[in-house]
Amino acid sequence: MKKSAKVKAHCLAVLIIAALTAQTCPAVSFRDGDFQYWSINGGSVDIDENWTITAHEELRFGDNASEFYYQHTDVGVVYKNVVENVDLGFNFRKAFTKVARDNWNSENRPHLNLTIRGELFDMPVSNRARLEYRDVDDTKHTYRYRNLFTVNIPAELTDLKLKPYLADEVFINCDEDGLNINRVYAGLKLKLADNIDGSLFYLWQTSKPSGSDWGQDINVIGTALKIRF
Repeated sequence: MKKSAKVKAHCLAVLIIAALTAQTCPAVSFRDGDFQYWSINGGSVDIDENWTITAHEELRFGDNASEFYYQHTDVGVVYKNVVENVDLGFNFRKAFTKVARDNWNSENRPHLNLTIRGELFDMPVSNRARLEYRDVDDTKHTYRYRNLFTVNIPAELTDLKLKPYLADEVFINCDEDGLNINRVYAGLKLKLADNIDGSLFYLWQTSKPSGSDWGQDINVIGTALKIRF
């Protein structure tokens, strides 16, 4: 590995270790229809023209964005252009979710991702298929399929050159629950520097708890920051 690549990998490793050792804090539960704030920050290192190492951390705040209730750290490797416009990635995610005051569940979640890029009506689109294995404290181990379809609108708004996008993601438990979560995104992407990308998005999530009907909703404002080392 070249010296520059080693330095980049070291910087990313520091971020990963800091995220994995972060401590969670207790928080009150949030209600149906809650307004939330989600923060996503991460980075990536290109090892060569095909291989990329990625890492990110996500924090979620519920109860009208006032209480911290969820955190995950995700690290992975991507092989770009397995065939033209198709990427294959393998990741591991460590997640912590509040289930009651002073009580957090941890989850180990390896996942496999296949992303296909293309165009639809002259607009860049992508479709990411993800299969997750979920090892959650005190529950049975399960598999879940997620599919995220994204449309990037070919426009630049304001002098900041904001690029709008729309997306929809479905969550399907591979058991009796089946389809139980849907997320709709609308966002704006922004290039902050040559190696730093940011985005601001609105997310509407509706879910169907086991044995219940659809109708548990949350509204989310989120920010994302990605650095390419």
